[in-house]
Amino acid sequence: MEQGDGDLWVFGYGSLMWRPGFPYVERSHAQLHGYHRALCILSHVHRGTPEKPGLVLGLDRGGRCHGVAFRIAAVEAEATIHYLREREQATSVYLERRLSVRLPDGRTVRALSYIADRKHAQYAGRLDFDEVLRLVRRGVGISGQNPDYVRSTYEHLLGMGVVDPLLRRITEVLAAPEP
Repeated sequence: MEQGDGDLWVFGYGSLMWRPGFPYVERSHAQLHGYHRALCILSHVHRGTPEKPGLVLGLDRGGRCHGVAFRIAAVEAEATIHYLREREQATSVYLERRLSVRLPDGRTVRALSYIADRKHAQYAGRLDFDEVLRLVRRGVGISGQNPDYVRSTYEHLLGMGVVDPLLRRITEVLAAPEP
């Protein structure tokens, strides 16, 4: 299918990769330069609560990130943006941006994505491993348990041939019996 002028691209790096929730006409592995995937957002809705926050992924400055680019037909673009704003902006912890991502066939497309707002109270920044693990273990929100989110993201990345060392370590520790 040819790309229409009004088609929308969306870049997913966490749960959007394995649970987009919108119709698309093309799905492709993609790379984003200038940002990296990080467990840097305290989740008060999807994987935790304000009283017991979980920890979810955000795009943070620096590095690069492998993810998935989805092309949405122009006729679905407005509904998809509305859906993504409802899903990703529940507490306004992300900034909506159009970022250049590179597809394996050499194309570079501008894709809608959500980056971590470092000024937001839910931005956790870099945490030590024990704190990351503590937050992930206890987090439960309207979208389910935080450990399931980490495992699903890690498994999806593995299926794409991408190894995320932090997600691998968390997944391994979660699979082991607690001492």
